[in-house]
Amino acid sequence: MTPRLEVGSTSTITVVRWAEAVLRAGGDAFELDVPDPDVAGGAWTGAADAAGVPSRSWRAWVDLAEELGCTVATPRPLAGGRVRVTFHVLGPEAPWHDRPAGPSEDRYADPSAFGAVRKLEHPGMLLPLLAALERARPPDGGRVLVLGCHRGDEIEALGMLAPPPHGLDVVGVDHAEAPLREAAARFPDASFERADLNALPGELGAFDLVIAIAVLQSLGVDDRALLRRLVQDHLRGGGALLLGLPNSRFRGGEVTYGARTRNYAERDLSLVVKDLAAYRRYLHQHGFRTHIGGRYDLLLTATRRRPDASPAWDSSP
Repeated sequence: MTPRLEVGSTSTITVVRWAEAVLRAGGDAFELDVPDPDVAGGAWTGAADAAGVPSRSWRAWVDLAEELGCTVATPRPLAGGRVRVTFHVLGPEAPWHDRPAGPSEDRYADPSAFGAVRKLEHPGMLLPLLAALERARPPDGGRVLVLGCHRGDEIEALGMLAPPPHGLDVVGVDHAEAPLREAAARFPDASFERADLNALPGELGAFDLVIAIAVLQSLGVDDRALLRRLVQDHLRGGGALLLGLPNSRFRGGEVTYGARTRNYAERDLSLVVKDLAAYRRYLHQHGFRTHIGGRYDLLLTATRRRPDASPAWDSSP
């Protein structure tokens, strides 16, 4: 029988400790009977009503699931303005996380595994990406370089901007053959190159926007050298950069927040923060203005300072 807790005036920490005990004992699911947030007004304040019951929104229970490594099933209504929320433990992490993808390995070869991931269908990935692309929007008729283009999701996202930029000359680069073939079929007006990111062809030229998501921290990539080359050799004077660092793991068919490596039992933001700080410092030294956003991918956009920009513009690391 699935363990169940009646949550009324119970404090959040009591709920957490009870759930943790269930999971430590080997449970793979638990249930909470809680006041229906829609009946209670749907807001979270933490303040208690006249009966001493704290207000909690649906977001509170979703956040609890994420922190405990669970997913939430569709709540079931109960009598008296209550609902039963069932939490299921997520399955193991996707195996590709701990299998390096070098030039000799194509993670897209299995269409049911990494090749099945569709980031643009996840709002937590799509909306921050569109916001970052809008900040770094290329001009109509501009040139765009997409490094690690895979199947072309970033190219598709450019077309989702409102309005989309027109007449772009898009070049996609990847080391893996299978996703390049798929990208070429999806975007016949773009051009694609199979190349080692540490040795980009010089004839690529310069671009108005360079996109590199989940690239700089890839195994075998010299991120500092690649960033320097992008800025010095492949970016036009008023061009922009969009850099993305993965801050998520796929587990049991769900995307979960937080960077982690095989040697870490829990997520550790220092894995990405130190690199973001180094990239930002370098870009500020070369006259860029930067913004960091995103969630499951941390997205750094860098745009050139306008010639008439105020001297008070913040260019500190």
